[in-house]
Amino acid sequence: MNPSPADVLLDLQKVLQERKSAPADKSYAASLYAKGLDTILKKVGEEAAETIIAAKNQDSSALVYEVADLWYHVMVLLADKDIPVTAVTDELARRMGTSGLAEKAARTK
Repeated sequence: MNPSPADVLLDLQKVLQERKSAPADKSYAASLYAKGLDTILKKVGEEAAETIIAAKNQDSSALVYEVADLWYHVMVLLADKDIPVTAVTDELARRMGTSGLAEKAARTK
């Protein structure tokens, strides 16, 4: 039986939190945390660019791979900031049923 998407994200969040205290030479995520926020943000940007290119090239398998990389690095960022993935899913749930245009217009600037 395949895990639910929510379980995958929650399990990854748990692992990434644990990696915050792991030796940097034993874990990729730990090495990102050790290098600091600028490195984490650079990886998020790189993966976002690679996602855009995969989409532009209309390569579905590459797009899935790159989105997985992007999500992973965004989750590293969230863990670095001690923001649970449920904060993001709760925000998405809050927006459900609301026009994206109305939601954007309601944001305070």
